Parts: sequence; C-alpha cells; structure tokens
Amino acid sequence: MKLNATPLSMVNPSTDSMLKQTHSRYALVVLASKRARELLSGAPCRVEDRANKFVTNAMEEINEGKITYTIKD
Repeated sequence: MKLNATPLSMVNPSTDSMLKQTHSRYALVVLASKRARELLSGAPCRVEDRANKFVTNAMEEINEGKITYTIKD
C-alpha cells in the first residue's frame, strides 16, 4: 500500500495554508466567497488546474497568493 506524503484533509488546499495569506478565518471566508462570485460572473480563473467548483478555484487562487485584499479604514 502506498501512502501519500501530504496528510489528507477535508478541504484542499488546507485551511491552515490559506490562513497564511489572510489575517483571520473571517477574512478568508469573505475573500473566498467574493472571489467565487466574481468567477461565477465570468471573471477569468487565475489557476492552471481548474476545478469544477467556483469556491474551490477561489481557494486555490488564495492559497497560491494570486488574490490579495486590503482593509479599508
């Protein structure tokens, strides 16, 4: 039996790796949902290996650092 080198998780990419791109879980959820809506509206996807789901593509973009955000005062 062959074992994977990376641990399996429910979310791929893992939440921990995506949190390195944001300052909180709340910011991660808002960023992913806003980006998924943009993808649904026809925005081009910025990852090469596209998934069938907009949320998955949004999370991959966040994880790869292709989506950024700023906090307005």
